[in-house]
Parts: sequence; C-alpha cells; structure tokens
Amino acid sequence: MVFDQERDDLAMHRVMDFRRRSVSDEQMRRFEGYMAEIFETFGLDLRTQATEQTPKRFIQALFDATEGYDGDPKLLTTFDNEYRDEPHSRLSQVIEGPIPFIALCEHHALPFHGRAYVGYVADEQIIGISKLTRLVRLFAKRFTMQERLVQQIADAFDAMLQPYGIAVYLEAEHLCKEMRGVRETSSLTRTSVWRGEYESNSSLRVEFLLAIGADL
Repeated sequence: MVFDQERDDLAMHRVMDFRRRSVSDEQMRRFEGYMAEIFETFGLDLRTQATEQTPKRFIQALFDATEGYDGDPKLLTTFDNEYRDEPHSRLSQVIEGPIPFIALCEHHALPFHGRAYVGYVADEQIIGISKLTRLVRLFAKRFTMQERLVQQIADAFDAMLQPYGIAVYLEAEHLCKEMRGVRETSSLTRTSVWRGEYESNSSLRVEFLLAIGADL
C-alpha cells in the first residue's frame, strides 16, 4: 500500500537523519538568560554558589535530554537471518527488555519514565540486541507522548527490517500527573502495539506478555 510505503519512508528518515543539531554559543547564552529570568521570578535565588550556574546547566541538560532528534547512525546495521527458511521461523520470536527510558512529555515538558519491551519475528534480516535499546531511546529522547512513542518504535523497526511481526509494550509513570493536576502517584500507563504475526497469532502475544511479566 502507498500509505505503508510512505510511513516506512518517514520512519527510516527519522532513524537515518543523524545530522547534529546546531546551536550557537550566542543562542545558548540567550536561552540561559531567559531561564534565569524565569527561575528568579518563580522564586529561585541565583546569587548562591550552588545556583548561579543553574540556568546554564538546565539548558544544557534539556539539550542532552532531547538528543534523539540527532538520530543514530548505528541503527543502520542489520544482519542476514540464517534461519529464515526454517519451517517454524514465523513462530520464533526475539524479546528484549526491560529497556529503561526517560522522555519529556510534549504537553508540559515534564519527564515520564518507565520500561519498554520489544519483540519481533525475523524474516530475512535481524538486528543486534543492543540496537533495540538504541531504537527505544532514539525516540524517547524527544518531546513526545507515550501513545506516539510506542507507534514510532514499531514503525521504525518495521521500516528497518520488515519482520514477520513486531510487538512493542511500554509502561511508564508520568510526572505531569504526579507533580501537578490530580497529583496521582504510583500509577502506570501502559501502551502496546501488535504488528504482523503478533496481530494474527494470539499464542505469540501470550508468549510475549508472559515473557515480560505483564498481566494477562
């Protein structure tokens, strides 16, 4: 389908677009000035040894926390699947997790953090296990929503390998719920995506969920 090809092309663009963001020293100093004004207005005393560099540290930390926009060229390496012609290859899955992640909610720019689990049934290509962690963190280190994050991981993985099936499961705590609004603590938000064999084969889904310790 044209839609699927466009989605795959966009997903690969997001993985392959590993051009470093360019922020000048002048821009960074200007941003630090903005944050200093905000922090002081909200009550932070910036005249102490501990806090005088806080605006600078905050801007640098925010830049580092969103490095997912820079892409990751190491994700482009795949390998041939030696067992792709085996009769039971469509029932053999690889599961990785928990993969810890921290992301910034685009609604309040507050963190949400949790664990990701990724499973796939390989076709012609496989990927190094460490790359699954890289893939999760590539999209987590951006301003995002959990609902989008789980879809982006599946879309990019599908575009990279075209496997028989993909399963992605995220569970996270959102500081926007804990620090403001309802101030709800110890609440987990869970999202999942099933593609290909996982969508059509309930046994694979159950095996995946049991392997990661999820409630059935």
